Amino acid sequence: MVSILGIDPGTGIVGFGFLKADSKKLEVVDAGVIRTPAHEASEKRLLTIYDEVNLLIKEFKPEWLSIEKLFFARNVTTAMAVSQSRGVIVLAATQAGLQIAEYTPLQIKMAITGYGRADKKQMQEMVKVLLNLETIPKPDDAADALAAAITHAQFIT
Repeated sequence: MVSILGIDPGTGIVGFGFLKADSKKLEVVDAGVIRTPAHEASEKRLLTIYDEVNLLIKEFKPEWLSIEKLFFARNVTTAMAVSQSRGVIVLAATQAGLQIAEYTPLQIKMAITGYGRADKKQMQEMVKVLLNLETIPKPDDAADALAAAITHAQFIT
């Protein structure tokens, strides 16, 4: 089985989801979020994200990082902050020797639902179905991270 850490990058909330996958089965190991306080300086938030991602990598020892690409953003300030978050996450993964795969939101939606304009509810429902879960993973960021991991599992298994 291949182990994959899926990440939905952000600054206030970073979603993560760990999967083990082979050609017949997807198994959720863990999912959740890393939170950073809004009142903290951006460099402190980035350090928290970096440190927490390192802890997750050490605990679960994934082979792959599957991370959502920042494809389009209406707010330049938000786009810059998310790009910085992605940077420290990719740095942590690279330092740990993980292989890295990046997918656009369109690619993830196509892999999960078969429809590039799927809405959040459709995506969450399909994550639940594909992982054979009883409920939709919460919060939304964790479900999005699992979707990134599932997308990569479909490409490599």
